[in-house]
Amino acid sequence: MDLKNIDLNLLLVFNEVFVERRVSRAAANLGITQPAVSNALARLRRLLDDDLLVSTPKGMVPTPFADQLAEPVALALGILRSAVQQRTTFDPAVSQRVFRIAITDIGEIYFLPQLMELLSQIAPGVSVATVRAGALDLKSEMETGQVDVAVGLLPVLQSGFFQRRLFEQRYVCMFRRGHRLDQGKISLDEFSEAGHVVVSATGTGHGKIDELIERSGVKRLVRLRVPHYVAVGHILGSTEMVATVPERFAERIAAPFRLSYVEHPVKLPSSAISMFWHAKVHKDPANQWIRSLFFNMHSDATAQRPRAG
Repeated sequence: MDLKNIDLNLLLVFNEVFVERRVSRAAANLGITQPAVSNALARLRRLLDDDLLVSTPKGMVPTPFADQLAEPVALALGILRSAVQQRTTFDPAVSQRVFRIAITDIGEIYFLPQLMELLSQIAPGVSVATVRAGALDLKSEMETGQVDVAVGLLPVLQSGFFQRRLFEQRYVCMFRRGHRLDQGKISLDEFSEAGHVVVSATGTGHGKIDELIERSGVKRLVRLRVPHYVAVGHILGSTEMVATVPERFAERIAAPFRLSYVEHPVKLPSSAISMFWHAKVHKDPANQWIRSLFFNMHSDATAQRPRAG
């Protein structure tokens, strides 16, 4: 007998009748009619070529084969029930879960300190592992469950993933405190004449800002190009260069690196920072929980309901 030919519902009925020894009680427990229970038993008898449970004045009596079958069936059903129940519950206070989060270097600086402090208070056994959000195989890693959520400005995930906007932010011009341009405002001419650090940020939408500045016709003296934002604070703090950076990133690094920032002289669009997740984990309690932490900590008044891309 090939297992694929046996409907799981037939085993559920068999297990209930075996325990109760009466069709009426089994039907009541399962929430189905007595004829439905009888029909299910008849189907299973034909498939297994055994009477299984025989009707007597004292109730249903199992055959030797039914006695042999009962224990492994009950064990298998118990394992399945446990698996289903585990999916429907998640207790962060006792969980040892490791969440894999795809995030940019900006995101690590902006989000992680507050997230980790909160986890230490409400979920001390939970840990986080980050992967770079600009990875070329990010979509496949999320589809296969290797990455739980992704956070940032990530055009590669706009289609086919659930997403929710956390906040929007503008871009600012940043430089060291005491810089000759540290006057509260910067003109286009002053911006053009300054030496610039340009961040490529491959794989994220932030890299498009460099293209927008060039298309605007504003000329710049680009003295340094780097792939990530993580070194920008160190570079600006000890040089006369300036950089175009997201405002919330500027807020985080201004004090530690003694930097200042002003409104950008080029009219640039704001960027939407969002959280993304795959449909396969949309209803997973653990995934819902980690998403809710981000939303509660960082979503602004314009945050939208989750939608599929």
